[in-house]
Amino acid sequence: MTSASIPAAESRSLASDLVSLTKPRIISLLLVTTVAPMFVAGTPSWWTVLLVTVGGYLMAGGANAVNMYLDRDIDDVMARTRLRPIPSGRMTPRAVLAFGVMLATAATFLLAQFVNVLTAALALGGFYFYVFVYTRWLKRTSPHNIVIGGAAGAFPPLVGWAAVTGQVDLIAVYLFPIVFYWTPPHFWALALLKQGDYGRAGVPMAPLVWGERETIAQMVWYTVVLVALTLLPVAFGAFGLVYLAAALTLGALLARGVLRVRALHRRGAPWTGAAWWTYKYSLLYLALLFVAMVVDRAVA
Repeated sequence: MTSASIPAAESRSLASDLVSLTKPRIISLLLVTTVAPMFVAGTPSWWTVLLVTVGGYLMAGGANAVNMYLDRDIDDVMARTRLRPIPSGRMTPRAVLAFGVMLATAATFLLAQFVNVLTAALALGGFYFYVFVYTRWLKRTSPHNIVIGGAAGAFPPLVGWAAVTGQVDLIAVYLFPIVFYWTPPHFWALALLKQGDYGRAGVPMAPLVWGERETIAQMVWYTVVLVALTLLPVAFGAFGLVYLAAALTLGALLARGVLRVRALHRRGAPWTGAAWWTYKYSLLYLALLFVAMVVDRAVA
């Protein structure tokens, strides 16, 4: 490698680290649950969609960066996180914190100035909830961390709705518990598979505190409530038959995955493959459910 190519390589490495701090794969799902409600709420301009997408990415990316700053001690002992920029030594904690705060500040200004203040306030509320209520408090103190902390991930539908209507009405509020009840079965499927990591880090995830059997039982109940919640909007006329068919099909597949994990675990049979399937499918489930809302409104 020539001397001239070394700065270029370092620049690419820094850019890659900055992107990784935002956790783009996680944000992609958050953006689906932000943008889809915009088209359910009305007919937004593509300029508004672009502003909300950029602002939402910056806010969520800032929250994820601050999360890595606060979790730098446990990231260093968890196999799946020890290659992140801080524990690997590629970036200093202060630089990561500054980057996260800068992104959140830019997002707040962008949304307040060019969309509306309510949208900015809701997005900032999600940031503070994730950083302080989940990461700083609940994650290290309670097995209910992902249950209550999951509310942070339920802010995006409110953000998207407010961006189009300038308010938060009943349908928007109803989208909040759908994401809220989706979070535990989604995340506990992963927690079951990563118990060793969480145990070494001293994080009281449900499988470590309640045991695998109780955690899986809770996954079943949350899935039942979730599927029921997704069907109720049809009853009060918010969505029609297209959404109903999608919600039933998607919910049945999710329930099948969770029940398969429980059945295999009870028999003492290998269940990790089923848990991985459930975790990965739950990501697709939520995205397709919100897409189904948009399609239903489009054909109504």
